[in-house]
Amino acid sequence: MTRRHLSFTVGDDACLATLDEGPRPVGLLIVGGGNEIRSGPAGIQAALATRIAARGFPVFRYDRRGIGDSEGENRGYRGAGDDLATALAAFRTEAPSVERIVAYGNCDAASLLMLEGGGGADALALANPWTFEDDEAPETNPQTLRAHYRRRLKSGSAIKRVLRGEVKFGAVVKSLLAMLRPAPKPSGLVDDLRTGLARFEGPVSILIAGRDRTGQQFRGSWPKFDRRIAVCDDASHAFIEPKSLEWLEERLAKLLEE
Repeated sequence: MTRRHLSFTVGDDACLATLDEGPRPVGLLIVGGGNEIRSGPAGIQAALATRIAARGFPVFRYDRRGIGDSEGENRGYRGAGDDLATALAAFRTEAPSVERIVAYGNCDAASLLMLEGGGGADALALANPWTFEDDEAPETNPQTLRAHYRRRLKSGSAIKRVLRGEVKFGAVVKSLLAMLRPAPKPSGLVDDLRTGLARFEGPVSILIAGRDRTGQQFRGSWPKFDRRIAVCDDASHAFIEPKSLEWLEERLAKLLEE
């Protein structure tokens, strides 16, 4: 496997990218989320690219404008549509044997792909789409608390703590009352995500990290019986745990092999 460093231009700004080469005619575009550079938090996206390329699929990653090694102004995910479209075009130019591209985005990168109706990709893997109107997610919300207590009730050690009297019941009652609050009404952003995704006609997989409040918030605001949703119960937001990364790799490989 060979990893090439390259650049492409969005307007007057140079954006830096990498291409992990592979012989197969289907490629993976990894779209960076938040203000993370293309290697991802703790280098997880670089590791994911290595694993996917080892299966023979080329992988393209890039820093959008204003992030990492790329020039220009950081316009946030809502202003990154041109970056996405140009990255897709650059991928096709640099890997001309690629006939089909799966785009993967986590957090607001997933939201970008939804808002852009896929942005020109052929299939989408959307992890923990961002549905908060503000730039910061609240520390607690009913969905997060419900997921937390479901995990605790499955844990034998948590039940033993209750029986030994090690649990502060005042704090538990406070959390339970917060958990019983109705979920907030879906934001206008959620409506925009639905509208954008409805324009996309290719395969879609929605991947949720079970321990992530962003993913939990998405599930609380999205149709419950959407068969495209898959949940990795013990995963944190970036799927950094070894088993979570394996789970993510297998879900992406399934889309790439369709």
